[in-house]
Amino acid sequence: MLEYISIGQIVNTHGIKGEVKVYPLTDDINRFDQVNHVYVEEDNELKVLHVAGVKYIKNMVIIKFIGIDDVNSAEKLRNKYIKVHRKDTVKLPKDTYLICDLIGIEVRTESGEILGKVKDVLRTGSNDVFVVKSDDREILIPGLKSVFKKIDIDNEEIIVELPEGLV
Repeated sequence: MLEYISIGQIVNTHGIKGEVKVYPLTDDINRFDQVNHVYVEEDNELKVLHVAGVKYIKNMVIIKFIGIDDVNSAEKLRNKYIKVHRKDTVKLPKDTYLICDLIGIEVRTESGEILGKVKDVLRTGSNDVFVVKSDDREILIPGLKSVFKKIDIDNEEIIVELPEGLV
């Protein structure tokens, strides 16, 4: 499992005082209110940035970091992912998982047929859709409780009961 989880991507600067505009990669955009520090990767190392303030404009997060006081300093952060340590992630409700923990897990039917591994999870309005890829095919499986019978992150297996006609 990943030790550091991406919660947003810095997409631009905001203003001239060093603020950055962040595209959130989390279900709850307000989770940034609880963040005191984050990490960004720089020269293959994680650098800690301390948060001075957070505000919201539409579906974006504006963050001011301590020590980033002008647009030129903020510009150097563009396109970097903001990460938090796994211990600092939001506590998830039962039967809810971080997408990064699902990627690469083997998916099989209740009868034991291997369908492939989770390649991606697409966020749609009503329910998530799991992209499951094998050597010869790609299947889109709706993320419904009626379909997913067992998700075992520790043993890296997902058991599904596919709806009639899906495959």
